Amino acid sequence: MAAVSDLRWAGALDLSARIAARRLAPSEVMAATLARIAQLNPGLNAIVSLRDGDQLMAEARAADDAPRRGWLHGIPIAVKDSADAAGLPTTMGAPVLAGQGPAARDEVMVARMRAAGAIVIGKTNVPEWVLGSHTFNPVFGATRNPWDRARTPGGSSGGAVAALASGMLALADGSDAMGSLRNPAGWTNTYGLRPTWGLVPSEPRGDTFLHQLGTAGPMARNPADLAALLATQSGPDPRQPNGLPPFVSPAPRDLRGLRVGWLGDWGGALAFETGVLERCEAALGLFADLGITVETLAPPFPAGALWDSWTTLRSWSVAANLGAFHADPRQRAALKPEAVWEIERGLALSAMAVHRASLVRSQWFAAAAALFDRYDALVLPTAQVWPFPVEWRWPQQIAGRTMDTYHRWMEVVVPVSLIGLPAISLPAGFGAAGLPMGLQVFGRRGADAALIQIALGWHQAAPWADWRPPE
Repeated sequence: MAAVSDLRWAGALDLSARIAARRLAPSEVMAATLARIAQLNPGLNAIVSLRDGDQLMAEARAADDAPRRGWLHGIPIAVKDSADAAGLPTTMGAPVLAGQGPAARDEVMVARMRAAGAIVIGKTNVPEWVLGSHTFNPVFGATRNPWDRARTPGGSSGGAVAALASGMLALADGSDAMGSLRNPAGWTNTYGLRPTWGLVPSEPRGDTFLHQLGTAGPMARNPADLAALLATQSGPDPRQPNGLPPFVSPAPRDLRGLRVGWLGDWGGALAFETGVLERCEAALGLFADLGITVETLAPPFPAGALWDSWTTLRSWSVAANLGAFHADPRQRAALKPEAVWEIERGLALSAMAVHRASLVRSQWFAAAAALFDRYDALVLPTAQVWPFPVEWRWPQQIAGRTMDTYHRWMEVVVPVSLIGLPAISLPAGFGAAGLPMGLQVFGRRGADAALIQIALGWHQAAPWADWRPPE
């Protein structure tokens, strides 16, 4: 059997090739995975609802000699605890859901990963109701950052990225409404891709036309694995509108001649903790090494208008999703304060207020499209602060500015989220305290493959791309 240390940093495509060549058995991968989880998960709390080890080993041994189902054949995955996976509970970190039984079937994205041969071993931890970029909840507790266990890995895909960055999993799924694939990747020296909205379908619950904010997507330690998982997750679902054709992993390309625009602190509109902008600006030098021209841009749209539009549409969406729990006084008492605030704000909105917010969104989409006529991509930091203490609920101030909501400190992700653009988080290196930071590189709608090609070049050039956290 291969030693745990031989497999812990192997990429998913590497594992896949070795399994296909019968140089490695799924049962060996599973044994190594379970040993790694037993070693690290008690201190990180990344994976929750872990299935019985004997059952998982039996399933892996059955895969040893079974016909190959797909490129993920025999590779363990843990599904973000906001998506249904058959036989496992979906708690969303919320006490009101924690007592429910296991899901009867897979959501569409989970079904696609399982059809490609993945073995679902459990769930990954999330913030309560998947609200906020810090992964803690009263059901399972807080997830910790492998780079500094006193700090948060971000969220809401915090459990997924902690498992990925620590070598418990070779790849992970996540989701992103307000930076939940980008912020955790930036804080753990990994990669996360928020796909073009509609490329990766969610389960068609409730309204499928109006609430175009969040999307599922892939996370990995290298861009090739990221692209492979996106190809598995993507493609239209006939039960819902606005789907896109399946993603096809691109080949690397010569990046010389590309132009990117650096938006920094959006002309001073966004507050940043000391060292964040400086680290990101230093990392921009890698673009020059790749032959990519970087230009600093003036703010292309009023930051206040983007924020007002986003918070209106987000509160409207949260109220639509959680309003039934708020309507029941007993269940309302179990909601965290941030959820109550979002719901009540959303319930108070008029139809015309939502229309005005969507009008601003439309105007920003048109303005961004004009920018992409001049630039191949735009760049922002993945967060405005370094990973903060795990005991905090959220940062109250940044550089002397008071954060007036629980998510204001993540305002930097709103320009992408508001209009459903694809964005990839690239590892940008480490600050003075040894904590990671990332860059979010985003392009026009449908530019997912072009962004992955940039990431492929970046991964080869970045000296920190293969750094691993201490154990």
